[in-house]
Amino acid sequence: MKKLKFSNMDMLSLQGIDEDSELIPLMTPEDEEEIQREELPESLSILPLRNTVLFPGVVIPISAGRDASIKLINDANNSGKVIGVVSQKDENVETPTLEDINTVGTVARILRVLKMPDGNVTVIIQGKKRFAITEIVEDTPYLKAAISEVPEQRPEIGDKEFSAIIESVRDLSLQIIKDSPNIPTEASFAIKNIESNSFLINFVSSNMNLNVSEKQELLEINDLKERALATLKFMNVESQKLALRNDIQSKVRHDLDQQQREYFLHQQMKTIQEELGGVSYEAEIEEMRERAKTKKWDDKIKEHFEKELAKMQRMNPQVAEYSIQRNYLDLFLDLPWEEFSKDNFDLKRAQKVLDKDHYGLEDVKRRIIEYLAVLKLRNDMKSPILCLYGPPGVGKTSLGKSVAEALGREYVRISLGGLRDEAEIRGHRKTYIGAMPGRIIQSLKKAGTSNPVFVLDEIDKLSVGHNGDPSSAMLEVLDPEQNTEFYDNFLELGYDLSKVMFIATANSLNTIQPALRDRMEIINVTGYTIEEKVEIAKRHLLPKQLKEHGLSSDNLVIGKRELEKIVEGYTRESGVRGLEKQIAKMVRYAAKSVAMEEEYNIKVTVEDVEKVLGPARLERDKYENNDVAGVVTGLAWTSVGGDILFIESILSKGKGAMSITGNLGTVMKESATIALQYIKANADELGIDAEIFDKYNVHIHVPEGATPKDGPSAGITMLTSLVSLFTQRKVKKSLAMTGEITLRGKVLPVGGIKEKILAAKRARIKEIILCEDNRKDIEEIKESYLKGLTFHYVKEMSEVVAIAVTNQKVKKAKKL
Repeated sequence: MKKLKFSNMDMLSLQGIDEDSELIPLMTPEDEEEIQREELPESLSILPLRNTVLFPGVVIPISAGRDASIKLINDANNSGKVIGVVSQKDENVETPTLEDINTVGTVARILRVLKMPDGNVTVIIQGKKRFAITEIVEDTPYLKAAISEVPEQRPEIGDKEFSAIIESVRDLSLQIIKDSPNIPTEASFAIKNIESNSFLINFVSSNMNLNVSEKQELLEINDLKERALATLKFMNVESQKLALRNDIQSKVRHDLDQQQREYFLHQQMKTIQEELGGVSYEAEIEEMRERAKTKKWDDKIKEHFEKELAKMQRMNPQVAEYSIQRNYLDLFLDLPWEEFSKDNFDLKRAQKVLDKDHYGLEDVKRRIIEYLAVLKLRNDMKSPILCLYGPPGVGKTSLGKSVAEALGREYVRISLGGLRDEAEIRGHRKTYIGAMPGRIIQSLKKAGTSNPVFVLDEIDKLSVGHNGDPSSAMLEVLDPEQNTEFYDNFLELGYDLSKVMFIATANSLNTIQPALRDRMEIINVTGYTIEEKVEIAKRHLLPKQLKEHGLSSDNLVIGKRELEKIVEGYTRESGVRGLEKQIAKMVRYAAKSVAMEEEYNIKVTVEDVEKVLGPARLERDKYENNDVAGVVTGLAWTSVGGDILFIESILSKGKGAMSITGNLGTVMKESATIALQYIKANADELGIDAEIFDKYNVHIHVPEGATPKDGPSAGITMLTSLVSLFTQRKVKKSLAMTGEITLRGKVLPVGGIKEKILAAKRARIKEIILCEDNRKDIEEIKESYLKGLTFHYVKEMSEVVAIAVTNQKVKKAKKL
């Protein structure tokens, strides 16, 4: 037996029957006799039901949603209130035909029709007699069929076997109602009050948990005794399923009780073990108290610890909060409160350590020694916050390690790249599941002292996430006025970070929050010259790679000339990370030859370099000739150091339009516009016919179109390119330039001068045009970097044209 199933379309539904509806009584024997005397009409309107079967005498509510079904019910309700109800073979068929329905159904009388707010119609019907469809008379607007009565064979009065079956059906029904949690107990009153044997069978069949086809089979059995036996068979299966389900639930409940019993027994065993000398929670707390006596705490921290320890002592060890509290107190005991390593202020030794680990970088090393000198003299100075800023691979992170070694402090590196959660810095409150202290406190615990050297790697790559802004959390960490009481959410107390020496590293200053940048001393770690890279490779990179590959200096020797070939032909960078990879390839080649006992040149030649590394790929850095008008060499700064930039321009017949390509940013496009407008405004001074601007279109292109480019420093380069184009005169040979321009004809200074000069030297440039205000940047650069270069300092754009554009016409000059 089952609860009635409901659906929205032609399925059982009780929604919409209000509280004032009259009770529909169960069928009495008199009602059954009256039904038997009723004669069936010759034809009936046929209502197909999707997922239920109507039995004679049974009252069911149905919800009609199909237009044809609603019209049929309304028409029948307004006339004789009698319809034919059949079940569909497939409930998914929307417009059933004779092939889609069962031909044996039940004549039904409409008792009540209710219109629902959603447009559906709920109708309460009662089954009368069974019928069979002989033929379809009409199929629009709904099915109408000629029908014939299906007679029912009833057993003789006093048939004992039939009486026994009926009693079994009644008793089993009551048992199923009792055992099933899904059937209300009130259903048993209905079963007890049914007097008619045939109605009892039909009522039980209608409410059993069977599918439509099984119910249809029961409806089509003409012999009432056989139908009763078939119903009893289905009921027995349902009863057995219920008994099995109840048995399983009982076993599960028993297992749960058994687990509870075992839990309490385990607790008792644990207590007995503690009594016999096993692990005791009280002993654990006492151990913490003893450890606390050795800590250098002030009264405030000591009082807080005692309070938290007392809280833990009152807790039940089995609750989840106990382990959280224990972890919290363990952190308290593991942190190096007021424990400092002794600084080694031998500055000569510090200088040697820095020189040993890093070749070049003289300015950076001098600044670091100055900081260490002040720290030595004051001894109580709050540690400075340094920010080593420069392209990748120039040794920023390793400088921090060298500083720690020079001072004799512990070294801790924290990678901040891609950090999006503020809790990574400040920690989580310990009330959260899985709470942990922030990385600062965790690193102090790992270092074991309160004055390590912290290297905050990639501080420019902190990003804002939905869990707060980590760069804002770093403000307190890096502010000497605030970090004496750095508050960690997990620790819930201030921790003194003023003795920690913070060294941050960054590739770009643009992405660092201004307030955070203001708290740091910026030290620019610039790139290396070719000569410096060769020395670094010889002193550091080659020995390191030989050691990592299991070789010695006897297995491979790379001379300066070969190293220079590798630097120029296979790397284009400010640092030496790419160079180290290329040297590693050379060492691997030697390692393979040694392992396979093959012959190879221990002293590497240029030919060996090309054999192992392939043809040189980066010769495009070289300067191009000046035979074409409008092609000028500019200098650019990138995140990986300096680079040279070629700017091309060309004229085509048109009406004076200008187009710009090369994946340029807004600022760079504006520089091109300013340059063109300046030339138009000063055409006479520049010796350009003003009519050209209306007859020709100008196109400016910066090669390597896939690489994004922006910034104002290509302004004078674009100006020179356009003047050369309009005059068809050559640009001075081996010349490069960088500078911003204004509409007034002024040249403004730009940044990244050292990186740009290194790029110019790599490209064999001989002369460079710069703004007069950039002269001070040149004076700060070592003379060895400037060897072989001539600088022209300018203030006006007219000076740029005078220096850069010669009077000599280019080959195949256009006649404009």
